[in-house]
Amino acid sequence: MANDMVIAQTTSDDEDQAKALARGAVESKLAAGVHIDAPITAFYWWKSKVETAREWRISYMTTTDRLPALEAWLHEQHPYDVPQWITLPVTGGSEAYLSWVVEETARA
Repeated sequence: MANDMVIAQTTSDDEDQAKALARGAVESKLAAGVHIDAPITAFYWWKSKVETAREWRISYMTTTDRLPALEAWLHEQHPYDVPQWITLPVTGGSEAYLSWVVEETARA
């Protein structure tokens, strides 16, 4: 069951947008749950200079089956030209929690 679950992450420089990206994914059954971290400070290269931004990290709990649909949805909804999109494998965890993620992301 653990290898069915992944955590996918993106960021947003707007708290309300982060909440909309979280709620929309859950309402669409693309993620069983989403965490939004407190504001973080990001430093990154953009258009040949170092930028700094205050961002909220958004972590989606989903499955490998739902990941492609979640990624496509996120790229349609996200305002950034190049949003961060990374996935982290889940190699273990509570069997009850992992089962919940799979059940909640099953297509309706």
